[in-house]
Amino acid sequence: MSLFITFEGIEGSGKTTQIRRLATHLRERGHAVVQTREPGGCRIADAIRSILLDAANANLVPTAELLLYAAARRQHVEEIIQPALAGGHIVLCDRFTDATLAYQGFGRGLSLDLIAELNRLAGADLVPDLTLLFELPVATGLGRALGRIEQSDGPAEDRFEQESLAFHERVRQGYLTLAEQNPHRFRLIAAAGAPDEVFAQAAAAIEDRLTARRLP
Repeated sequence: MSLFITFEGIEGSGKTTQIRRLATHLRERGHAVVQTREPGGCRIADAIRSILLDAANANLVPTAELLLYAAARRQHVEEIIQPALAGGHIVLCDRFTDATLAYQGFGRGLSLDLIAELNRLAGADLVPDLTLLFELPVATGLGRALGRIEQSDGPAEDRFEQESLAFHERVRQGYLTLAEQNPHRFRLIAAAGAPDEVFAQAAAAIEDRLTARRLP
């Protein structure tokens, strides 16, 4: 049974930690799972990711940023997501088209209509079956994200963490607007609590959707 589940949230919301736990949880329950991410998920998209998230590229203009995300997404969708869904897998994706609306639309101020059209093209008209929005205050999320970067020995990938608090507040409000507009698809996860509490919320939301999918 294929299912497309996306994980969204501001920087430091904990979605990346939870997607790993939930992938393991679902596999232990006998499901075939593909865990992936955006930008990235395959070799070409990962190369674009290295450009997008490198703080040395602070002068990347918003429209160029938008187009790079779209290019990475199209490659990712055709190479990874579509084949996995066709094969009956549950696909867990760390960010998808909602992130582009939140960051480049609400955050950068680019046209939401333009982004929606580009999302349709780059995403091959894919719409997630379920979107988990990990919701918490901006100051909490950024504090977590910066702490994670300081402890990491890999690429910093901190271009967005260098943005202003006002930018991140716009992104957060953008996500909440999208959730309000799509209540059938979004489930809000209170992400400020302990990791086990957050996991329990997310696992329950996924189980609800799996149960609904099984019903005639």
